[in-house]
Amino acid sequence: MTTVRPTPRQSAPPGPLPVPSFAVISGAQVQQALEGREKQIVEVVEDTYRLHGAGESVNPPSSFLRFPDRPSSRIIALPASIGGETRVDGLKWISSFPSNVAAGIPRASAVLILNNYETGYPFACLESSIISATRTAASAASAADWLSRGRPRPTRVGFFGAGLIARYIHTFLEGTGWSFEEIGVHDLSAESAAGYRLYLEQCGTAGRVTVHDSAEELIRASDLVVFATVAPQPHVDEVSWFDHHPVVMHVSLRDLAPRVLLASTNIVDDIEHCLKASTSPHLTEQLTGNRDFLHGTLDDVMAGRVTVPADRPAVFSPFGLGVLDLAVGKYVYDEVVRSGELQIVDDFFHELRRYG
Repeated sequence: MTTVRPTPRQSAPPGPLPVPSFAVISGAQVQQALEGREKQIVEVVEDTYRLHGAGESVNPPSSFLRFPDRPSSRIIALPASIGGETRVDGLKWISSFPSNVAAGIPRASAVLILNNYETGYPFACLESSIISATRTAASAASAADWLSRGRPRPTRVGFFGAGLIARYIHTFLEGTGWSFEEIGVHDLSAESAAGYRLYLEQCGTAGRVTVHDSAEELIRASDLVVFATVAPQPHVDEVSWFDHHPVVMHVSLRDLAPRVLLASTNIVDDIEHCLKASTSPHLTEQLTGNRDFLHGTLDDVMAGRVTVPADRPAVFSPFGLGVLDLAVGKYVYDEVVRSGELQIVDDFFHELRRYG
């Protein structure tokens, strides 16, 4: 491995393209590049949503690798390309094995490959579970802000699901200026709920932390509800629990029954992507035979094309776009280059002459 120090940018001379290099960026480096930069990452994510909305991206459907002998597990490939100033192609390869949690290791693991926009050569492999959690949390923090405009800003947040994603979302909410008088927690695992409560108390959050015994208690006690579960199908179907019209971050996509969505204002990240893979919006489309229940995308809200009323629940259901991983991954890559700690794999590309 060779460490590459940053050099001043110079115009490339005419002639052959330089021999491509390939870098590996560890999870420790990823975390160091992202830590404490919640506001900057939310800006990166919002800019990417705008590029995507303007058609300056390619984001094909995700490919799901499933296993008949391990039905709860899956590995997903998210290819994507983004233009603008970022200009990068790539692929996120992320696995979800829920049984890992009982074995003491994280449910999700991932890598992100970045490809050169001009040559197609992959130039970096990044540990990406942190990038994936970060872009998910930044997306949720952005949506919570935009969907709350035009109504009293939520002061009571409830987390349904007490895993790593919930932790990252809390970090991004606080890192972008949110403060809460009350923080609710509910999880099917009492151990997970207690662990998350301890984490919240130890990280110095100002709000009172309460573990709720039921989903109904959590939802009714929260103005901002975050669903971050691994639910395979809807399990919340009581519309009356949302009579106080909360803002809902439906991050895990399969928690809410169609009847709840039909009583809400529904905002997604990408309509075509969300209406796939038996997500709650997909099930609602199948039930109704139309997409009228979808009011628009987060980009539509940011651009003022869609207004979110305050007299009904507002639900954000993000499928999770590969272009977000690319944008955050490229941000990390650039930060590591600037730090002078980019680790190049020597001679990774070996056959570089057409005829030997």
